[in-house]
Amino acid sequence: MLATYRAVLHGNRLEWRGEEPEKLPSDLGVEVFVTFLSDSDSPAIAGARGAAMAAALERFAAAGGPKSFGDAAEWERQTRGERALPGRES
Repeated sequence: MLATYRAVLHGNRLEWRGEEPEKLPSDLGVEVFVTFLSDSDSPAIAGARGAAMAAALERFAAAGGPKSFGDAAEWERQTRGERALPGRES
Protein backbone atom coordinates (compact mmCIF):
# COMPACT_ATOMS: atom_id res chain seq x y z
CA MET A 1 0.00 0.00 0.00
CA LEU A 2 1.25 3.48 -0.84
CA ALA A 3 1.98 5.88 2.00
CA THR A 4 -0.07 9.08 1.97
CA TYR A 5 1.07 12.42 3.40
CA ARG A 6 -0.57 15.83 3.26
CA ALA A 7 1.35 18.73 1.76
CA VAL A 8 0.82 22.10 0.09
CA LEU A 9 2.50 22.78 -3.23
CA HIS A 10 4.30 26.15 -3.46
CA GLY A 11 5.61 26.51 -7.00
CA ASN A 12 7.80 23.43 -7.34
CA ARG A 13 8.24 22.81 -3.60
CA LEU A 14 6.08 20.71 -1.24
CA GLU A 15 5.44 21.97 2.28
CA TRP A 16 4.46 19.07 4.52
CA ARG A 17 1.34 19.32 6.67
CA GLY A 18 1.18 17.06 9.71
CA GLU A 19 3.26 13.89 9.58
CA GLU A 20 6.29 14.03 7.28
CA PRO A 21 7.66 11.03 5.41
CA GLU A 22 10.67 9.47 7.13
CA LYS A 23 14.03 8.80 5.51
CA LEU A 24 13.64 10.91 2.37
CA PRO A 25 16.98 10.97 0.55
CA SER A 26 18.08 14.60 0.16
CA ASP A 27 20.28 13.88 -2.85
CA LEU A 28 17.89 11.63 -4.84
CA GLY A 29 14.53 12.28 -6.41
CA VAL A 30 11.45 10.57 -5.01
CA GLU A 31 8.51 9.78 -7.29
CA VAL A 32 5.19 11.09 -5.95
CA PHE A 33 1.59 11.44 -7.11
CA VAL A 34 -0.09 14.79 -6.48
CA THR A 35 -3.86 15.11 -6.23
CA PHE A 36 -5.36 18.59 -6.24
CA LEU A 37 -8.16 18.79 -3.70
CA SER A 38 -11.03 21.09 -4.66
CA ASP A 39 -11.50 22.34 -1.09
CA SER A 40 -7.86 23.47 -0.93
CA ASP A 41 -7.88 25.61 -4.11
CA SER A 42 -6.29 28.95 -3.51
CA PRO A 43 -8.39 32.06 -4.08
CA ALA A 44 -6.13 32.95 -7.03
CA ILE A 45 -6.82 29.63 -8.77
CA ALA A 46 -10.56 29.84 -8.05
CA GLY A 47 -10.62 33.46 -9.26
CA ALA A 48 -8.85 32.58 -12.50
CA ARG A 49 -11.26 29.70 -13.10
CA GLY A 50 -14.24 31.99 -12.40
CA ALA A 51 -12.89 34.66 -14.76
CA ALA A 52 -12.41 32.07 -17.51
CA MET A 53 -15.96 30.81 -17.00
CA ALA A 54 -17.37 34.36 -17.11
CA ALA A 55 -15.45 35.09 -20.32
CA ALA A 56 -16.80 31.90 -21.93
CA LEU A 57 -20.37 32.82 -20.97
CA GLU A 58 -19.89 36.35 -22.35
CA ARG A 59 -18.69 34.91 -25.68
CA PHE A 60 -21.66 32.54 -25.70
CA ALA A 61 -24.11 35.40 -25.05
CA ALA A 62 -22.44 37.63 -27.67
CA ALA A 63 -22.87 34.85 -30.22
CA GLY A 64 -26.62 34.91 -29.57
CA GLY A 65 -26.85 32.03 -27.14
CA PRO A 66 -28.35 28.67 -28.02
CA LYS A 67 -30.31 28.74 -31.27
CA SER A 68 -32.06 25.37 -31.11
CA PHE A 69 -34.36 25.77 -28.11
CA GLY A 70 -37.25 27.85 -29.40
CA ASP A 71 -40.13 28.68 -27.04
CA ALA A 72 -39.50 27.06 -23.66
CA ALA A 73 -43.16 27.12 -22.61
CA GLU A 74 -44.24 25.40 -25.83
CA TRP A 75 -41.53 22.76 -25.42
CA GLU A 76 -42.70 22.08 -21.86
CA ARG A 77 -46.35 21.74 -22.95
CA GLN A 78 -45.38 19.27 -25.68
CA THR A 79 -43.08 17.29 -23.42
CA ARG A 80 -45.57 17.00 -20.59
CA GLY A 81 -48.52 16.42 -22.91
CA GLU A 82 -50.60 19.05 -21.17
CA ARG A 83 -54.22 19.47 -22.05
CA ALA A 84 -56.03 22.78 -22.16
CA LEU A 85 -57.74 23.51 -18.86
CA PRO A 86 -61.43 24.48 -18.92
CA GLY A 87 -61.77 28.25 -19.15
CA ARG A 88 -58.05 28.72 -19.88
CA GLU A 89 -57.89 28.11 -23.60
CA SER A 90 -55.36 30.35 -25.27
